Amino acid sequence: MSLPKLALFDLDHTLIPFDSDYSWGQFTARLGWTDPVEFTRRNDIFYAQYKAGTLDIFEYARFATAAFVQRGEAAARQAHARYMEEVVKPGLLPQAFDLVRQHKADGATVIVVTATNEFVTRPIAAALGADELMAVDLQRDTTPGGSGWFTGEVRGVPSFREGKVARVQAWLAARNLGWQDVHSTFYSDSINDLPLLEKANVPVATNPDEPLRAIAQARGWRILELFA
Repeated sequence: MSLPKLALFDLDHTLIPFDSDYSWGQFTARLGWTDPVEFTRRNDIFYAQYKAGTLDIFEYARFATAAFVQRGEAAARQAHARYMEEVVKPGLLPQAFDLVRQHKADGATVIVVTATNEFVTRPIAAALGADELMAVDLQRDTTPGGSGWFTGEVRGVPSFREGKVARVQAWLAARNLGWQDVHSTFYSDSINDLPLLEKANVPVATNPDEPLRAIAQARGWRILELFA
């Protein structure tokens, strides 16, 4: 009998040709929720840290969620619906849909595993046809009389670097499975995802950054230019 199949996908610059965190930040700046110059300045610092492998994901989550946390649930969800229509859907490309459909037709469970927060990414993963999402989960205000809305603090293990391996492993364990019990394929553009790429049966460097491209070439991994 063949093993159950998992098709794991990073999101930003892998299944979509842009960074959802950054584009959401630009969108909320256009709404007047943040100062666009200050947002860009701080985001550029975080992005440099991301590329260097020194990003504090907890600090970044507070920064990236501040605008929608402060606006509250109703305004945030309304704005995100506009963001999906105006920014995301025009950027969802046929080849990404085709790749997801191919894996689903092959019987695989398709999971988006992303270091972007759950509020921004859940509707995107759903639009792409993913079966499940593993994103940076956020705490909610559950104090007596609290809002019930997100606080900007990370809940549980963030799906970032080695955290992606931990999250997939926990998903498997909840189903009484281990890595040896599934056949896994993982697509990513980023050297930050090297831990999960090394864990997967089939690592696919997808639109890879230069450090990942060099490793993929040296190890004979498949290199997929999905957006070429």
